[in-house]
Amino acid sequence: MSNSNLAGFISRHGLWNAEQQAAADKILKDFPGSGLRTVRASVADPQGKLRSKTLLPNIFKSAMKNGLDFTSAQFNFDSAEAIAYNPFTEDGGVGNSMMAGFPDLILVPDPLTFRELPWAKGTGWILGDMYFNDGTPVPFDARHLLKKAEADLRAEGYDYVAGLEVEFYVTRIVEQKLAPEDLGNLGIPPEPPVVEAIARGYAYQSEEQQDMIHELLETLSQHCMALGLPLRTMEDEMGPGQLEFTFDVQSGLEAADSMVLFRSMVKQVCARMGLHATFMARPGLANFCASGWHLHQSMNDAQGNNAFANMSGTSSLLSEPAMNFVGGLLTHAVAASVFTTPTINGYKRRKPNSLAPDRATWGHDNRAAMIRVQGGPGDRTSHVENRVGEPAANPYLYIGCQIAAGVDGLRRRLSPGPLETSPYEAVNRPLLPKNLMEAVNTLDGSAFFRETFGNTYVDWLLGIKRCEIRRFLAAHPNWAEEPDQVTDWEHREYFTRY
Repeated sequence: MSNSNLAGFISRHGLWNAEQQAAADKILKDFPGSGLRTVRASVADPQGKLRSKTLLPNIFKSAMKNGLDFTSAQFNFDSAEAIAYNPFTEDGGVGNSMMAGFPDLILVPDPLTFRELPWAKGTGWILGDMYFNDGTPVPFDARHLLKKAEADLRAEGYDYVAGLEVEFYVTRIVEQKLAPEDLGNLGIPPEPPVVEAIARGYAYQSEEQQDMIHELLETLSQHCMALGLPLRTMEDEMGPGQLEFTFDVQSGLEAADSMVLFRSMVKQVCARMGLHATFMARPGLANFCASGWHLHQSMNDAQGNNAFANMSGTSSLLSEPAMNFVGGLLTHAVAASVFTTPTINGYKRRKPNSLAPDRATWGHDNRAAMIRVQGGPGDRTSHVENRVGEPAANPYLYIGCQIAAGVDGLRRRLSPGPLETSPYEAVNRPLLPKNLMEAVNTLDGSAFFRETFGNTYVDWLLGIKRCEIRRFLAAHPNWAEEPDQVTDWEHREYFTRY
C-alpha cells in the first residue's frame, strides 16, 4: 500500500541535485516507448548485497517523485539473516526510535543509476538511498557514508578516483540442493549447491584455459558493456574457474555502484547458464586459491589532473599530497579491517608469501605490500593499489574507509615512512588483524572511525558482525586449533550468499 505522506517527497526534501533531476525527467519522458514492463528498485544492504522490489510502470513513475516504501528489516540482519537486533523495542534495538517495530523507510531512487538489464528482457533497474519519513538519511545506509567521505575530500580540493580489480570463481552446478531440508532458515544459510570446476586450473593466465571459457567471458563482457560498466580486461586466474575482471577509473560512488551491480549481474547471468558464481574469498573446495579485491586509487585536482603524479622533477615516487594520502591509508589500515575484510572467511587470505598482505606496508610495484605504488616520477598515470580487500566487501564501506583515511592523511600531513622492499619481513609495520574477531575489537577502539563515521554507525555495524561471529563460534568453538582451515560453516555461510 502507498504512503499518503510521500507526495512530492523527493522535491519537498531537496534530495536530488540538478543533474539527477534532469536525468529523472528524461527517464520519465522516454519510459512510455522504452519497452520496459517492470523496474527493479534496489538498495545495497549492510553486506553490500542488493535488496529490491519489482515495480510496475505506474508505481515506478510514482517512486521517481515520491520515493518508495521499503522495509527496514535489512538493518537488523547479519550475513545470514539472523536477527542481530530486536526491532520490537523502544529504540528498535539500534538506539533510534524511528527504527522501532520494523517500520517502512523510504527508498529514494538515484536517476543516474538507471539501466536496462540485458539478461532480463523488459526489465529496468535503479539503485537508491534510504531515508526516514522526515527526509533525513538513514544513518545505517553506507551509500550516504561514502557520499559524505567524497564531500570531505572535495573540501580539501580533490576528487577521488578508483579502479576495480576483482577476482571471483565460477563453477558448474551438479546438484542444486533445493529440498526443503536444504533451504535453511533465519540465521541458517541454505545448503550450497554441489559444484564442479568449469575448467582446469593452476595455469595462470593460460590462453588455452581462457579459450575453454570463452562463451562465459563473452557473455559477461557483453553484459558489462550494455550496463555501462567500464570493463578493461578479463583473465583466467590461478584456481580452476577463478576469474579476474578489471575496470577503468570512476568516482568513488560510481565505482561502488558498479561493484554492487557487477556482482549481482555475474551471479544472475551465471545462474541462467547453469553455473554458480561466488565472490567468497576462499571457497571450501579442495585446492581452491583465495580471491581478492584490489582497489586502485588516486585523486584529481581542481583542474582534473592526476594529483598523485609527481611532476615536480624530484625523485619522489608520488606527489606530496599522494604521500600524505598513503600515510593515512597505512595509519588506519588495522582499524579499517572490518570494512575491507568483513567476513570470517576473508582472513584466510592473510598469510606471508601469499600475494595478500599481512601487515600495513607500502612498496614500489611490489605485490607483497598492502599499498603497491604503480608509476613513478613524471608518470601522469601514477596511483596506488590497495591489495587488502576481499571481493565480498561492502564497496561503500571499503571505498569510504579509504577516502576517510586519506583525508586524515592530507589534513595531518601523515608520512607513509620508508618504502619496504621485503614487506612480509617488515618488523616496524603493524600486523593486520588475523581474524574477524580481532578486527572487530580493533574497530571498537578506533577513535578515528568513531569520530569519522559516528558512534551510531560503528556500534551498529559491530553488533551485526558480532552476531555473525557468535554463530561461527557456536559451530566451531575450537577453530583456533586450525585457523587457516576453511570450515563447513564458512562454505555454507558465504559460498551462495556472496
